[in-house]
Order: sequence, then structure tokens, then C-alpha cells
Amino acid sequence: MNRTRSLLSGFTVAFAILLFAVLFGIANGLQNTFEEAFGTDANNSIQIFSGRTTKAYKGLQVGRKIQFKNEDRDFIKDKYGDKVQFITSKVNKDVTASFKGEKNNYQLRGIYPEFMFIENNVVKEGRYINQNDLNHKAKVAVIGQKVEEELFFKETAIGKYINLSGIQYKVVGVFTDDEGDTEESIIYIPITTTQFVYGNNDFVDLIHLTFNPEMNSNEALAFGVSIEKSLKQKFDVARSDQRAIRLRNMAEGTKKVDLMTASLSIIILVIGFGTLIAGIVGISNIMIFIVKERTKEIGIRKALGASPRSIVSIILIESIIITAIAGYVGLLVGVGVLELAAPSLETYFIKDPGVSNSLVFGATITLIIAGAIAGYLPAKKASQIKPIVALRND
Repeated sequence: MNRTRSLLSGFTVAFAILLFAVLFGIANGLQNTFEEAFGTDANNSIQIFSGRTTKAYKGLQVGRKIQFKNEDRDFIKDKYGDKVQFITSKVNKDVTASFKGEKNNYQLRGIYPEFMFIENNVVKEGRYINQNDLNHKAKVAVIGQKVEEELFFKETAIGKYINLSGIQYKVVGVFTDDEGDTEESIIYIPITTTQFVYGNNDFVDLIHLTFNPEMNSNEALAFGVSIEKSLKQKFDVARSDQRAIRLRNMAEGTKKVDLMTASLSIIILVIGFGTLIAGIVGISNIMIFIVKERTKEIGIRKALGASPRSIVSIILIESIIITAIAGYVGLLVGVGVLELAAPSLETYFIKDPGVSNSLVFGATITLIIAGAIAGYLPAKKASQIKPIVALRND
């Protein structure tokens, strides 16, 4: 009977901790999926695009092309100061790159050095674009790892000259990007070189910046609205014109993800605490049963001189030992289930589900304390029974 009682107590605790671990592991997996949706690019970024006006404004006709220039980057940088962390303009071109007979098509981007931190490029060899390159309109290039693999094979690209649609550029750096082949199939050159070689002007295709990371989502969204308003005023664009100047603010996605993860966390907490409460109720019931079953034993111990305190401690120590062992087993099984199910869960957009040991350890301690408290009252009551009454108990 004692073995069955112990198994029932242990199963209740182990099952509660197992469910607790699995639920929080799945919640963490969903959060990992949301975070990965941003890729490795800075999640505090804003991209600003120009187009054509769709509304007449201040005597200007519909269909007017809005063309950003270098001065517009400086305008934003000067106007907003510390609110802007990094900012770059970009010029995009499609080029055919070749080296020693190997040839392929790639996207060429003219950028400022700050773009490295916006895109989160990692320099594998050599260096990135620098200010000196901009000042001298240098014909230098930083290529993605994929470009190096396709054109240079096992040769190092550093110091070699690559032909980009008929113009020679010296490769000064090779970068990697966690987003993989798509991002690593890009070639970067100084934006001043791009403008000089491909048009001899100061036109830019878009402006890309990161805002102060200390801003919360609402502040970042308001910041984006302010930039859009300022640029529309600068270019005489109607405020209701949605196509002439457009922003892609990552804060919008961040706010949605934050809301989703917060909602998910609340749901998981409710379910998790519900599971723990069920475990506590189970332990409490079993403790009551334990005390009732051992009433005669308690009477004998008291008749032999055992103090009420020692009787209570015997019952509680048994409960704590069983709960601790069962909790640890439940934790191991829960972690094992998550590891085994991880590949299958990716199909349901749950990536790398896992749970911190500290969280589950805390849940186990909570169960132990709650179980001890739940069992203390019946144990205390039993310890106060007179030996003769206890011995007559059926």
C-alpha cells in the first residue's frame, strides 16, 4: 500500500512538471519563430522609398516622380539627431560579374559604411567599405561569401580584381550573412562610386536607417510617422498621398510580435499555473489520505513518546522526498519530449522549443512547498490526536 501511495504521489507531481515544461517549451519555440521572421537584420530599422505622386498638391501635377538625393539622408540625420542610430542611402544595380572566365549575375548596392550594422553583415576576410572609399570614389568592392564561392572557387578573392559589367573593382572584403545565400550573393561598393559611375549624379534609390534601440514600439512608430511627414513637406507631397513616399517600419512587426508573445505568455501562464494547481490539489488529497492511513502508526509513535513535531516532520519529509524525485523525473521526461518532438514541431512553426531549468526548478519547488503546506494541516491535526483514539481508528 505504501508503494502504491508513493507512486500515486510521484505520478501527480511528475505529470504536472512534465506538462509545465512542455507548455513553456512550446511557447519559447513559437517566440523563436517570431524572432527569426525578422532575420538577422536590425529589428529597429526603417526603410524609406520614393515613388510617384497620386494626388495634385500646391499646384503640382499628379504622377510627379519623387527622387531622393544625398541631401535627404543628411536632412533626416540632422533633423532627428540622437533618434537615428545608423543611416545610409542605397543605390541598387544589377550587374554581370566575372573573374577568369567565370561569370554570373548579381545585385550591386552602393552604400555608406553604416550599412554593415543595419544589415548585420559579418566581415569574413579583409574589410568593409569605409569613409576613405567614399571620399575618393574608390573602385573597391566587398562581396558576399556566395559570390566568392561561385567566381573564385578555392581562391581567396581579397586583392583580386572583379569585372562588374565592364568595370574593374578591387575586392577588399568578403562578408557573411546569417540569412544565407540570397544576402551573400550581393556586392557592395561605395555609394559615391555608384553615383559617379552609373549616372554621374547624387540620386539614391532609398534611405535605410535604424532608430535609437531604447525607443519602445509606440515611440518608434511615432518616429516613423514624423519622418514621413517631414519628407512630404520637403517634397510638397499631400499628407494623404500613400505612394509618393512610403516607409517600412520594423516597429510595426515588433509591436505585433510583442503583442502576440505577451498574449501567448499569458495563456501559457494560465495553463501552466492551472497544471500546477492541479498538481497541488493532487498532492493535498494524497497527503490527507496518507495521514488518515497512518493514524494508527501515529498513535503508536505517540504512545512510545514521539513528540507532535517529530510526527509532522516524518510525514512532511516523506512528501518532500517523493515530490522532489518525481519533479526531477518529470523535468527530464518533459525536456526529452521537447527534444524528440523538435523536428516535427518545426512544421507547425515551433522552432527550437526549450525551457530554462531555473523556471521548471522553480515550479518544482513551488509544488514541494505547496504540497508541504497542504499536508501540514492534516498532519498537525493527526499529531494532536490522543494515542488511545488513534489506536481505535479503523
